[in-house]
Amino acid sequence: MDHKIAPKRWRLEINFSQGAVLMLSSVNLPDGVQRRRTAVDELNMRSIFAENDVVCAEVRGYLPDGSLELHASSQKYGKLQRGQLLTVPAYLVKQWNQHFHHLKQYNVDLILGCNGFIWVGEHVVVAENTDVKEDQQKLAMEADNFTPIETRRHICRLANAVRVLSALGFTLTVELIIQTAEASLPSTVEINKMLGAEFYVQTAEREAKRRAGSLRKMNGAW
Repeated sequence: MDHKIAPKRWRLEINFSQGAVLMLSSVNLPDGVQRRRTAVDELNMRSIFAENDVVCAEVRGYLPDGSLELHASSQKYGKLQRGQLLTVPAYLVKQWNQHFHHLKQYNVDLILGCNGFIWVGEHVVVAENTDVKEDQQKLAMEADNFTPIETRRHICRLANAVRVLSALGFTLTVELIIQTAEASLPSTVEINKMLGAEFYVQTAEREAKRRAGSLRKMNGAW
């Protein structure tokens, strides 16, 4: 999310009416050591998150000024790279038990944010018990590597599936996103053609057919 750096904190844009704050004390330091934050850490805040970085964090509560308090101290959270950030109406993303999805068949991570931010990016291995400094070094070594072309195609196809479903006003679920992306494969629809009128119509018709089938099953059960 776009954000600004303030004393000992980042102010993040989270697509919500209230502001959000991520404190320096609520993130992992580059050296991985659990200690009190110092003036040097504050000076080096841009080495952790800089302006226009995309950051994944969790909401922990409210601050006295009404801002949301965010935390990113787990290895599950942090800066997101090598992917696409999409913004959809927040009402299209329902509250689920799981919002982080690893799509193994694509080597892609899909994050469905309740604030309407959707992340589609190259899969990142998360190991909670590994040394943070070691993880940072691995990430630095991997920074020079390119995302495989096939993975890039998967990211673009899944991102376009989100765009199509959002434009049609359909509730976003991981299953529907995958189905929409895969529906473009048998018909050999090019990635950019997914945003054309024909694919929109096909997607709407396919979803209408699915819902009609589900309704018939429900009526039959009664």
